Amino acid sequence: MKRLLWLSFVATSLLAQNTPLSVGTATAHRGETAYGALEVPAGSDAATSMPVAVVNGSRSGPVIAFVAGSHGTEYASSVALMKLISRIDPKSLSGTVIIAPLLNVASFEQMTVHLNPIDKKSMNGQYPGDAGGTQTQRALALVADQIVKRADVIVDLHGGDLDEDLVPYSYWIRTGNAAQDAASRNLALAFALDRIIVNDIDVSNPASTRSLSGYSLSLGKTVLVAEAGYTGTVAAEDVRALVDGCLNVLGALHMIERSVQPAEHPLWVASGSRIRADAPAIWSPAVRGGAYVTEGMRLGTLTDSLGRPIKDVRSPVAGIVTFIRGVPSVWKDGTLANVSPVLAEPGAYVKPAR
Repeated sequence: MKRLLWLSFVATSLLAQNTPLSVGTATAHRGETAYGALEVPAGSDAATSMPVAVVNGSRSGPVIAFVAGSHGTEYASSVALMKLISRIDPKSLSGTVIIAPLLNVASFEQMTVHLNPIDKKSMNGQYPGDAGGTQTQRALALVADQIVKRADVIVDLHGGDLDEDLVPYSYWIRTGNAAQDAASRNLALAFALDRIIVNDIDVSNPASTRSLSGYSLSLGKTVLVAEAGYTGTVAAEDVRALVDGCLNVLGALHMIERSVQPAEHPLWVASGSRIRADAPAIWSPAVRGGAYVTEGMRLGTLTDSLGRPIKDVRSPVAGIVTFIRGVPSVWKDGTLANVSPVLAEPGAYVKPAR
């Protein structure tokens, strides 16, 4: 009888060790990498298919999800995750890695900035989605259920869209939960980009939980957001920074063998001031992303379509230009620049006013 019980225990243990993980059509057993897609059925508009890979480690450990392409023309971040898949060996991995490199497929294919051209909605502003809604909402409902809810850690990659001249940075997004904030801070330092934006949110405010990061934080996940790439380019150094940052996160979580040197003296910056256009115009920037500016310094000039000046746009604060519009075309409320004040230290969490 004891031998039968022992054999039963061994069989159950082996079964648990070999239990596959499925995300969409990608099913990976322990020690395997599987490729597939999240298939979004047609509804009030067209169906779509979001690529996904599952790297299921040979040993148990955390589940981490790397996501990019919420804005389909932030190319560097999507390319980085496509390259990341082959850099992770499932035989030596502890835990499971889910990689979704391109959520907004229509944006990618139609070269449309910021929004999903199918329904004109933001794929980083509709969480937790709606299985009965438009394409963006149906897609995000699948991402929420298949990826976010299964993961312990969410790494959300972005970069400069076609109209954004952006300098690389990470976000340390704080909720006021000490343990959650500390875990996110550790990953931001491990990612090792030179600049870290400190952003305090209130997860009890629904307006703060519509993004992938805010929604994930509201579920108690550890979250890191990182950005690299500018004006739609796929520069080797930007892709490399994002791939290395993701591998550093895996190393910091002891999911892979990797020596990690966290950023010792990052530049901490505030969320900053976003400057928007009052009306359609032609934009000529005077500085690049990453420039340090003083309060009142000229960031660029708006003209009409005959080149006649409308006004100079000046910085409302002193700080670093985290991104600036990199193309001439501007629509009403279009972002011209974001300037973030430099912080001596991050300071304590401050709950935002509603």
